This record gives sequence, C-alpha cells and structure tokens, in this order.
Amino acid sequence: MLIKKGIEDLALFNGKPAFAVPRSTSNLLQPDIEKFLEYSKVFYEQGQYTNNGPNVRLLEKRLAEFHEVSHCITFNSGFWALALTMSVLALEHRSEVVMPALTYRRMADIAAWVPLKPRFCEVDPTTLAMTRKTVEPCINEETALILGVHPIVNGCDVEGLEQLSDETGIPLLFDSVESVYEGLAAGKVGKFGRAEGFSLHACKLLNGFGGGYITTNDGALAQKLAVLRGFGFSGLDNVVLGQGMNAKLNEIHAAMALASLDDVDAQVERNRERYQTYQRRLAGVPGLRLVAFDERYPTGYKNIVVELLPSWPLSREITIALLNAENILARSYYAPPLHRKVMAFPHVPADLPVTDRLAEVFINLPCGHRVSPADVEDIVTILEFMAKHADEILEKTRSGSQG
Repeated sequence: MLIKKGIEDLALFNGKPAFAVPRSTSNLLQPDIEKFLEYSKVFYEQGQYTNNGPNVRLLEKRLAEFHEVSHCITFNSGFWALALTMSVLALEHRSEVVMPALTYRRMADIAAWVPLKPRFCEVDPTTLAMTRKTVEPCINEETALILGVHPIVNGCDVEGLEQLSDETGIPLLFDSVESVYEGLAAGKVGKFGRAEGFSLHACKLLNGFGGGYITTNDGALAQKLAVLRGFGFSGLDNVVLGQGMNAKLNEIHAAMALASLDDVDAQVERNRERYQTYQRRLAGVPGLRLVAFDERYPTGYKNIVVELLPSWPLSREITIALLNAENILARSYYAPPLHRKVMAFPHVPADLPVTDRLAEVFINLPCGHRVSPADVEDIVTILEFMAKHADEILEKTRSGSQG
C-alpha cells in the first residue's frame, strides 16, 4: 500500500489511491473452476438447460439439507423468490405488510409488486433488527403479512415474531438473504416462519451469478411456488395458476451455486480471518466500533459493519468520500431508510426516530473474496490516518480545495 505522509497524499485531494483495484463490500466468490465445469457438463451432456434440470434438482436437494428443511424452491432472483412467496402467503382482502425501514433499498418495491402497502416498523437499537416489540404496534385489521428481515450481521427476534404470528394468525415470511450460514438460539436459519427467502447474487455468500431460493417445511406452499415460477404450468401446457410467470433458475446458475456450496465451509473460514483482522485492528481506533458477530452460534462472518461513534472526528459523508477515493468502496448502512424515500406507490407514512438515528452512523467496510487480511490491515491504516489528520481534512474540505 502507498504510504500517506500528509493529507495531500489522500486520493480525494489528488493523491494516488491506496488500491489500484477497488475493494468492495460484495462477496464476489469465485469457486473452483473445475467444479463449476464438472457441474456444467452434466446439464450440457443431457441437453437440458432449464425447466427443472439436473443441477437445479440437485441444488434444491442440497440446500434443503443444508438448511434442515423439507423443501427448497429455486428462482431466477431473490426478488422474485420473495415477491411470489409474499403473494401466496398474504392474507386475502388485507392490504399491508409490516417490515423494517432499515433494510434493502428495494424491499418496499417488492411489496408494491404483490401489491401490498409497506407499514414500516422500528428496529432494536442494539441489534439493528425488528423484534416482536417493534412489530406489534404495527399490527391491525389490514395486516396481511409480517416480513421478518434479518440484519446483515446476526439475526432478528425469530422466536418473538413466530409467537406474534401464531397469536394473530398473520403469516410470517423471513427475508434471510444475508443469513445463509447463520444459526440462532432457536436453530439454523432457513426453517422459521412459513418460509424464508435467500439470494444467489454474486454479492452474497453463495454465488450463483444470480438467483434466489425459498426454504419451507410447508409442502403445499412449495408445490404452489414451483408452479408459479414456471408460467403457472402443471404438466405439459396445463395452466393451473393464472398468475404464474417465468421465474425459473437455469442450469448454469445452478452449476455455479453448487460449486459455491461445495466451498462454503472453507469460505467461512476465510471470512473469519478477515473479520478477526478487522476486530483486532479496529479495537485500537478510537471512535469506531465493529458490530460483532454472535459467535455462540454458527455465522458466516461475511459482512463488516462499523459504527461511527460521537468521538469519530469526521462525518459519515466525508469518511465514505475519503475511503471511496482510495478505492475502498465503503457504503452507508441502509441509508436513507425506506420511510424517508420518495415512493411512487402506496405506503403507510411512519415516524421512526430510532431508525432515523441509526441510519446516520453505520457504514459497511470491504469484505469478501477479493479482500485479503493484508488489505484489511491497509484499510484500517487509512482510517487511522484519517482520524489523526481530521482537523486538516476538515479545513481542506471547508475551503473547497479537494479534487
């Protein structure tokens, strides 16, 4: 890494970036190419590239076993996995889905497609996750579904939300796209609520180039979702569900996901090394707090989230601008929150002071397959430099003389 001797060496002020190749917050796993090719030969030799081919069937079987559930249904994206499952589970003649505002920027769009109106709930300030306590005030006669969203580090209040679902009769679906490997006190993620949704995007723990899947112990739900993703067909040209669409996962995506699944345990060990390097180095940086994984249970160690404490001398905006200029592609953690975004579709306005505060103080730092422990050392060295020279940086930014 280039040594920064003074603030004129910072890339934001026309210095040379610390990294020639950007380090991102996406996982970008490249599984063993030979394994990927072996799986690809299977569908190629059989001449079946889609429509529930051999790799898709194998992937669904292995993911069901991995998550300790009876059924797995794959889709062409995590978006459609969640949207179609929401459309099946939502109670009829009701219009709202409860979800947190501190979550994925397009989550409300998924709800709007169903169509359901998002009713945004608060999150716990410690876990950054929704709980029974934050969801219960949002339940009313219009509630069709509870969308239990896990944060990107650790999990949400699974047991409390399941109890609330049982008591109210409102179906519970979990968005678990960042929680593939996670375990909780109640057990392994994948078997809670009526179903759980996951992603196979390249930025996630399991890289299928793209795609998604649903896990469930509900056989009837699994069968309906399998029909919906395939145009609503059951058998040759027999349309049994009019709202079906083409949301099938193809064979080459399944081949990539299978190769990624073969590598997942080794990948988690590599993630652990990156996380522990961050943990060790950030412990000596005043003003920054690493959001710790709960290591009492299995965890994938993938995402790195840091809180900017009041003692951190730079704003989040300036911090991220400085890092990004160095090709350290840090990002704001779920900001702006969804209830603060302009939406073209119906939603329930919300006053969420806890969410508003949390949305201002967290950032995601680089992680994943393209980031080495040595890179982590360099990233934290840059953060230390920024803190040490904060007064000079602020003066230069105020004078408008950067870049």
